[in-house]
Amino acid sequence: MRVATSTFYQLGLAAMNGQQSSLLHTQQQLGTGRRVLTPSDDPVAATRALSVSQARGVNGQYAASRTQANNNLALEEKTLQSIITTIQNIQTKLVNGGNGTMSPEDRAAVATELESNYKQLLGLANADDGNGEYLFAGTKSGTPPFISSNGGVEYVGDTNSQLLQVDVARQMAIGDHGRDVFLSVTGSANYVLKAGAANEGNVRYSALSVTNPSDPLYGHNFDVTFAIDGVTGETTYSVMDNTVVPPAAVGTPTPYVSGESITVGGISVTLTGTPADGDTMRIAPAREMGTDVFANIQSAIDALRSPVLNDADQAALDNALATATRQMSNSLDNVLTVRASVGARMNELDALDTIGENRDLNYEGTLTNLQSLDYAAAITEYYQRSTALQAAQQSFIQIQGMNLFKFLR
Repeated sequence: MRVATSTFYQLGLAAMNGQQSSLLHTQQQLGTGRRVLTPSDDPVAATRALSVSQARGVNGQYAASRTQANNNLALEEKTLQSIITTIQNIQTKLVNGGNGTMSPEDRAAVATELESNYKQLLGLANADDGNGEYLFAGTKSGTPPFISSNGGVEYVGDTNSQLLQVDVARQMAIGDHGRDVFLSVTGSANYVLKAGAANEGNVRYSALSVTNPSDPLYGHNFDVTFAIDGVTGETTYSVMDNTVVPPAAVGTPTPYVSGESITVGGISVTLTGTPADGDTMRIAPAREMGTDVFANIQSAIDALRSPVLNDADQAALDNALATATRQMSNSLDNVLTVRASVGARMNELDALDTIGENRDLNYEGTLTNLQSLDYAAAITEYYQRSTALQAAQQSFIQIQGMNLFKFLR
């Protein structure tokens, strides 16, 4: 069979191209340090490497989400610390305002200071992150969550939390809405006692204390009403349980003695002074006695600005400030609880970061095992391919000499 000269050239060229391609592939492997450059190099390894790379990318997105969540929570934590400081300042001023030796001007000065703290607290409630996103607005973060309305403050945010996917099976709230921070109390908040607004006597009350939390009536809402017998002049008090329907009397009317304790539903309070006929007091769980921190501050301001003309007015002021002090203490405990929650979430993010970093190291190790190059074997192959290419080139040179034209003279 006769073989055409062009066939020799084509075969020689194909051999050189093949060896050149193989040598280039080996050079690319050495240059990148990767064994699998294309799926055809190792289909199984390439498929697994793609899956691992995608998982590693998702893990990187979780890490980015954790960074954002941590930044948001850190900013909220700093704001909550400022809120705590402001509430503590308010508590100090409430104690100062209860000093019976104060003149009307002194009380007015304390009221003015409380107004300043009120505005400061409102500013903190409407704090943003510097990008126009309000911290305590829930998911309605584009608008201020608290607005002045009808002489008070109204919450116009929502009660939803912004969530971020910070790990495979963990969504985390990256903030707290204003209702939880400024308009709530904890479940363990202290009872609050409040004197009736129409009282005319000069009874003052001490701080409430829990004497028996296992009492069947503990947690109920009570009204204490004073009555003076028109014939004997004896003063008694009766207690009504407002939690049951219909409200029911607790025990029978009891003689009132100034300086002695009244105990009901596992709660005890000491009263001093002389009540007027029909004076009332309410003892109830904190969640039923006004949880709006702004309204509670405003009530204290109003009490300080009310004229004190007699002992009954002074008693009303003392009682109002005592109630406000208890309410502010409950609000402070609530903010501290929210802050503790923020700290717990930040600690969890740190733990998830550690887990994510370990996971990323595992992904990197898996990719290395699937794709990394054995340099000793690759260098050996490189020299083999180089030698084969040289042999192909030499063969092509020999093929060029295989013709009869060189014998012509």
